[in-house]
Amino acid sequence: MKLAQTKELGKPNNWFGWSLFKTGGSEIDRILAWSMAFSVILVMARIAYTGKLTFIFLNWNLFLAWLPYRISSWLQQRPSVQANKWKFAAVALVWLLFIPNAFYILTDLFHLGVYNNVPNWFDLTLIISFAWNGLLLGILSVRQMEKMIQPYLPGKHELLFIYPIMWLNAFGVYIGRYPRFNSWDIITNPFGLAAYIFRLLCHPIQWKYAWGMVACFSIFMTLVYLAIKRLSKAIH
Repeated sequence: MKLAQTKELGKPNNWFGWSLFKTGGSEIDRILAWSMAFSVILVMARIAYTGKLTFIFLNWNLFLAWLPYRISSWLQQRPSVQANKWKFAAVALVWLLFIPNAFYILTDLFHLGVYNNVPNWFDLTLIISFAWNGLLLGILSVRQMEKMIQPYLPGKHELLFIYPIMWLNAFGVYIGRYPRFNSWDIITNPFGLAAYIFRLLCHPIQWKYAWGMVACFSIFMTLVYLAIKRLSKAIH
């Protein structure tokens, strides 16, 4: 018994760096780790080839996309936190602030063709790999939260949770891509963020292109989420 306890205590802690590549140790986590590593390797190879730090920012964007998945995975593994509505609400709010970062990487496709010092096919593979990882992390994270929240939904209809979340994601993507607000601006620049959102809400016609993007992205991401969710059931 003492030997077993010693081995248990000797296990490495699931601390920040280690958990990046072993979040619970499931098969999907290992696949995600390899997929994210491939994206990072492509950026490093591009830097080594060109001598320029082009696309180095994608590594940071991918880390920000991974954070909400890590939060939802952590929460899913702690029923005691889920049972406490105040703790659960606090963690869910933090998750909600970061989840748009997962889908934000899709807009990095805007950078395709801007830099021409490597073959276009390489940059295409590089950017799509990051966008794909961000999309996967976002969908998996939303799915984890959906399973935890679904018992409390009226009628338990999935769209009562999915579309509002995807709408908020789309809104977050917009204010991150164009006015360049970040998740932490709710703490570091709350008045600037609130003022910008207030202008959007008070003058929807003036900001019709912004609301058009939010509408298109929210519907697109909802459809992608539902398609992948149904696909996972169909292939079993």
